[in-house]
Amino acid sequence: RVTSRQSPAVRRPHDGRLHKNAGDWQLATGDQRMSPTPYSKDGAFFFPVRVYYEDTDAAGVVYYANYLKYAERARTEWLRSTGIEQDAMLREQGIGFVVAHAEVRYRRPARLDDLLWVETRLQELGKVRMSMRQIIRAGDAISAELTVEIASVNRDFAPVRLDGPLRETLARLLD
Repeated sequence: RVTSRQSPAVRRPHDGRLHKNAGDWQLATGDQRMSPTPYSKDGAFFFPVRVYYEDTDAAGVVYYANYLKYAERARTEWLRSTGIEQDAMLREQGIGFVVAHAEVRYRRPARLDDLLWVETRLQELGKVRMSMRQIIRAGDAISAELTVEIASVNRDFAPVRLDGPLRETLARLLD
């Protein structure tokens, strides 16, 4: 029996089911349902997202607005992987990023417990704005394609030029 003082033992990736073992409960092992780690390849950043119950609608598919959330998480982690910490950039330099425009094309619905991969590529780098292409896949199937334009702003939301080390870092990432 699992009590508030006890937690299920996790020894390997699990399938989420609890099984009785030697008088205690433990999670069943065997399949690879834990989320893998993000990685970069060929100028793109790949970020894994597991679909949870809270992400789905009554039909059991991912609610359309959640694709925007998944893309935002991937962009944030992509920047972090390059050494750009958005909270520090805002605190120390007074510069932040905001979404100025987003287009989404929904292709195939993702479902509960799917492992999605969000691919992020920088396509254009302007003086104040940058454009990114993001593709969200469930296996080999494309669930959504996004084009997102990000603007660089100060604390008052006035446009700020992308200059210096920030621009150099982003320029190295151009597709």
